[in-house]
Amino acid sequence: MSALLRIEHLEVRYGDLIGVADVSLEVPAGSVVALLGSNGAGKTTTLNAIAGIVPASAGTVAFAGENIAGQPAYAIVRKGLALSPEGWRLFTQQSVENNLLLGATPLGDRKRIPQLLERVYSVFPRLAERRAQRAGTMSGGERQMLAVGRALMSEPKLLLLDEPSLGLAPAIVDSMYDAFAMLHKAGQTILLAEQSVDLALEAADHAYVLQVGRTVLQGPAGEMAHNPDVQRIYLGIE
Repeated sequence: MSALLRIEHLEVRYGDLIGVADVSLEVPAGSVVALLGSNGAGKTTTLNAIAGIVPASAGTVAFAGENIAGQPAYAIVRKGLALSPEGWRLFTQQSVENNLLLGATPLGDRKRIPQLLERVYSVFPRLAERRAQRAGTMSGGERQMLAVGRALMSEPKLLLLDEPSLGLAPAIVDSMYDAFAMLHKAGQTILLAEQSVDLALEAADHAYVLQVGRTVLQGPAGEMAHNPDVQRIYLGIE
């Protein structure tokens, strides 16, 4: 498979602080790639740099063959890349459906909105049941579904998911990952940042491990699940 996303030696600085020192990875079209690492390893910063939310200080971020490093987020999302951020960042006073419609803002063809709404509602039936409810009154699991659904409304070629299981009950996490499997089966390319190794490796085709802002390990997800270096690097177990 050809690489839809290729990152080479990405560096992100916040003044004198280094958020990401040297990250390289590839996401083939049609795949699910997991980005693993403990808290502070650089996963969120990497996703934010890909999406244009924070600027890259060095390195390349090639999406569909074009280096998008340094481009603003509004331009990047129009190219077919959408982020479902950690912490949701929803418009809490707006309804579920209004939040979804805001996710469709980058679309060039507005006639596709009804079809995309139905796609989101088929992936997350609970959102269909609550389409008129204010986002701020929803549970954490429902808000996570809404954040992912909003990202899907821009019809992305690449969906970035930042810690989608964080703080959720196990039953909700299972439901979320069933939805991701459905999206993958339908051809959606996904880059998934997760602290939960088991969840991510079960869902992914390939995985990268970050440690203090650097890519330190990579391989097929099935092999990584049984690699003792994953625990050593990820958990600091010697």
